[in-house]
Amino acid sequence: MSQQEIEVILSRHLAEHLAMPIFIVDPQGNMLYYNEPAEEILGMRYQDTGSMPASEWSTAFQPSEQDGTPIRPEELPLMLAMMKRHPAHRRFWIRGLDDAQRQIELTAFPLIGQADRFVGAMAIFWEIPE
Repeated sequence: MSQQEIEVILSRHLAEHLAMPIFIVDPQGNMLYYNEPAEEILGMRYQDTGSMPASEWSTAFQPSEQDGTPIRPEELPLMLAMMKRHPAHRRFWIRGLDDAQRQIELTAFPLIGQADRFVGAMAIFWEIPE
């Protein structure tokens, strides 16, 4: 396991202590962590998935519009925050790894460290009740 930037370590520590679902990626988009509240929505414990490359997590949850139209990975808020380095927000549907379909609303933002270093991105999301 490679050494992580202090800002990422602190972001993970924050996520571990919040009751809001949070997902963290590194500058290349590799999933580094998601917290326990996120596990309920994503349908699997982080311990069971471990880290995932962007190519895997961006499609594993089958993001789609309400009508079922798939959302391309590069259109997901977390990918936009990572690639363009600005916040992004969207409401969409996912299929959890437990095969449950859920509507979520997600806000993502880049993690910019001291000296303007880009160290990754974070998403905070919640399930929208039907």
